[in-house]
Amino acid sequence: MRLPNDAPIVAVPMCVKHIGGQDFHTVGEKYLTALIQGSEAYPLSFPALGPVLDPAALLDQVDGVLFTGSPSNVAVHHYEGEADRPDSPQDPGRDAITLPLIRAALAAQVPVFCICRGFQELNVALGGTLSTQIHSVEGHMDHRAPENAGYDAIYQPAHKVAFLPGGQFARILGKSETVVNSVHWQGIARPAERLVIEGRAEDGVIEAVTIKDHAGFCIGTQWHPEYRAVDNPDSMALFRAFGDACRARRAQRLGRAPGGRRSGGKAA
Repeated sequence: MRLPNDAPIVAVPMCVKHIGGQDFHTVGEKYLTALIQGSEAYPLSFPALGPVLDPAALLDQVDGVLFTGSPSNVAVHHYEGEADRPDSPQDPGRDAITLPLIRAALAAQVPVFCICRGFQELNVALGGTLSTQIHSVEGHMDHRAPENAGYDAIYQPAHKVAFLPGGQFARILGKSETVVNSVHWQGIARPAERLVIEGRAEDGVIEAVTIKDHAGFCIGTQWHPEYRAVDNPDSMALFRAFGDACRARRAQRLGRAPGGRRSGGKAA
């Protein structure tokens, strides 16, 4: 599909990968594709260079922010968490940009969609904590991806999520529960005060959140709706809702009234 020139712009913070002795900034293509196909928005990859980049300067130029999943985990010192496993992949560059960017985006009422690591970053940025190995917590099932499997098997439907009646997810999806994939070691332990828990797995693990006392759009999923989003009606509904919020933000940012006209007159 070809996006219109005035489609909203969504920032996508990147990860740092060490390749051949050098640092490369990367983002998974599936997130970019889901933004284009589901949200009908232009993705703008944002490097993980920490405090050298001012979040406010970015937010003045974009209409939303998508915080993606990643193989890496949020460093435990950001939430005074329990010791992580020795082989836990880390990305201090990403931590340095995403945590302040989340807080700044929420303060500026910029639409936010947080997925997997991004979901965990949202909780940490607002003062919550994480469990570093949820499969080891009594009563929890194993939420990790199957080993030595292809991507279709890794992201296959794994368990149900029940939604808060009347909540934002229930309204967007038009249902009280759904079935999602499960590809994570870590999860929310203590929710931040501002989080509204809108979805839980059958074992009680938190899977969907929104933000209380917040007029803007902010949703978070522990699962991965971006994987082959176009083939999943629930995933498309979430990305469409995010895209709609981004279009509204763009109209406000550019001083346009609904319908694409600038306030006070001529078509833009």
